[in-house]
Amino acid sequence: MESVLSVSLGLGVAAACGFRIFVPFLVMSLAARGGYLALGESFEWIAGTPALITLIVATTVEIGAYYLPWLDNLLDVVATPAAVIAGIVASASVFTGMDPYVKWTLAAIAGGSVAGAVQIATVGVRQASLLGTGGLGNPLVSTAEAAGSVITAVLAILVPVLAAAMIVLILLTVRRRRARLHQPA
Repeated sequence: MESVLSVSLGLGVAAACGFRIFVPFLVMSLAARGGYLALGESFEWIAGTPALITLIVATTVEIGAYYLPWLDNLLDVVATPAAVIAGIVASASVFTGMDPYVKWTLAAIAGGSVAGAVQIATVGVRQASLLGTGGLGNPLVSTAEAAGSVITAVLAILVPVLAAAMIVLILLTVRRRRARLHQPA
């Protein structure tokens, strides 16, 4: 059961990285400092004061940058590969009680994929907003993404299995909508 919770938690924080890269790490840092999250032994630095300060600054800059017109779309170019890497690191940091080879393989395949899938979905939503509203709707999208990252990260820490189920439902919904968009008329 511990492995199921650990994997669910890892996938949850990885998915949160797909919405915003630094938010899940900030939530993880706060949760670890408060005793609500056990980090892998080589990831205890996430709970340290220097990491916390750095994550507060990085999160503030990241969220603020997504409210600048047109910069939000440019950020996606960098954020997409960065989200995959962040998803790998975030998931590996909470995969506990596993052989390192299994942990990193699972983090790379599952954590990176989940973060990448969520990030690609958010890029699609932002592009649709750009095309549909000329960019005027993008601040609303940015707010939803930031909230999604916070909610997903907190939910992953408090109720990991529920967070994993929610992620699966979101990804299936996005997949179905994309399939409908690409069907011939």
